[in-house]
This record gives sequence, structure tokens and C-alpha cells, in this order.
Amino acid sequence: MTLVILSTSLIVVGVYLAVDRLHAKASDAVQHPGPAATDAQTQTEVVQQARDIVAIAGLRQPTGGYLLMSCKNRDDPPYQGAVYLDFQLPTDVSPDQYFRTVAAAMVARGWREGLPANQHLFGRNLSKDGVNAILYPDLDASTHGVARIYGQCHDMTDHRGAKAEWTDITDRLH
Repeated sequence: MTLVILSTSLIVVGVYLAVDRLHAKASDAVQHPGPAATDAQTQTEVVQQARDIVAIAGLRQPTGGYLLMSCKNRDDPPYQGAVYLDFQLPTDVSPDQYFRTVAAAMVARGWREGLPANQHLFGRNLSKDGVNAILYPDLDASTHGVARIYGQCHDMTDHRGAKAEWTDITDRLH
């Protein structure tokens, strides 16, 4: 009888753990981001990938800004680096063809193309080494494109209370 009760208890606990794991929230993954990175490593990760994208895609007149942002909410760690690029679109090719060509060039250099960027017509969603890049035409300026590059959530330095500010990185893109 004791063996039956013990076995039943173990089965119930096992089922509870399995079901709990199946219902884990995406935010739970942010709690355990892996090895911690410094602020400098976090910035280097995304700025270097932005620089590579500029070179691979041959982006025209790129300008960019860097921001350290929370992966959880507005303030709490972990943090990730984010780069926003603006660039000129070529006038001799359609945005659809241009972004397909850029995506193909990036895939040839080790990037993986993901699901389409739903909110951005002709947009492309790519990733490499834990960094995600979304490239799309700027709807407010038809001659411009945008690239948003997000790094991994590995910066555990506490920046609560610090004012988040954009840093111009245009000079680091070439």
C-alpha cells in the first residue's frame, strides 16, 4: 500500500512539472539569459553586426543610433543593445526586390531568414549569433530604409534609474 501511495505521488509530481514546463511564459526565459555581458560587450555585439549589415548590403548613407534597453520592461535587467539604422534606398529597383536581394546577401554570409516582418511591407527578419535584424522600407520617407538590430539579453548590470539615451554611432558603421 505504501508503495502505491509513493508511486502515485511521484507520478502526480512528474505530471505537474511537465505541464508547468509546457505552460512556461516567454518572459521566464529572460530570467536566465546565459553568461552575463558587460555594457561594452553588449554594445559591441550589435554595433559590429550593424557594421557588417552596412557592408554586406552596401547600405547607402547609413546613419545609426545605439541604445541599451531592458528585455523585461522599461527598467529592470537583463538588458540588450539595440541599433536603429536609417539609409537611402536605391531608386533603380523596387523596395521588394531590394530587400529580397539584401536578405539573400545576408543569408550567404551566415544570417538566417525568419518569418516575414508582419508590420512592415517588404520587410525582412534575419538572425545570426543571437542577434536579430529587421529591415524594411520607411513608410514615412519613401526613399529611406530602416534596420533595427537587437542583441542578446545578457547584460545584467543594473541600470534602473539611469536615463536611457541614444548614442550616435554613424561614424562606427564603415
